[in-house]
Amino acid sequence: MGAGPCILVSNDDGIHSEGLQALADALGEHGEVVVVAPDREQSAVSHSLTLHRPLRIDELGPRRYAVDGTPTDCINLAVHVILPRRPALVVSGINKGANLGDDVTYSGTVSAAMEGTLLGIPSLAISQVGRPPFDFRIAADFAAKLARRVLEQALPADTLLNVNIPRVEPGQRPRGVMLTRMGRRRYGDAIVEKIDPRGRKYYWIGGEELSFVAEEGTDFAAISTGHVSVTPIHLDLTNYASFAALDGLARGW
Repeated sequence: MGAGPCILVSNDDGIHSEGLQALADALGEHGEVVVVAPDREQSAVSHSLTLHRPLRIDELGPRRYAVDGTPTDCINLAVHVILPRRPALVVSGINKGANLGDDVTYSGTVSAAMEGTLLGIPSLAISQVGRPPFDFRIAADFAAKLARRVLEQALPADTLLNVNIPRVEPGQRPRGVMLTRMGRRRYGDAIVEKIDPRGRKYYWIGGEELSFVAEEGTDFAAISTGHVSVTPIHLDLTNYASFAALDGLARGW
């Protein structure tokens, strides 16, 4: 492996995603990039590990590997099996679509960065807001600049950065960058019921376009005003503010 820091790149859209390639290309100027990604799309698999069957690794080219598992599997295999040295940075993306608010709990893109963080490696998750066709140039450029800063300055302990890039008109740029907190979805009829030709019901999850709660300072608010959203996500999910209210539940046992 060559000179410079090792940068591990993964995603949940699969090894052949254009967003993954754009990200790897952009990060190449800052270190030795190794791509380890699922061999097929693994969107919305969250932080799942494959425990009930063996995993296989296919080397598709120099520093480019496909794994028949989840994004979390990819990070684990990369760090413990594939890479000859520990990566200085994990970058996951560029996801085809947003990862905002509550959606990060489902996201394979964010979970790859989460696994890197659990392993003590500074990690970023990069997503391009919008729908096809995607133009990843702005997102890739921003990811490369952010990666350089993180390599120089590191991140707070147990914290990953979840980055969402707004969709802008051709020739335009985002209005700026905002440090944000996670927003909240406004959930409606997220399941669509249909009838197949044999008269049996079947269901699609995620049927309608969901809105979000309009609150200043959130990732949703930043994207809605054309800003890049950078959300620091901490791995400690404990709600410390609830201790006093819940103290009575723990007494008397």
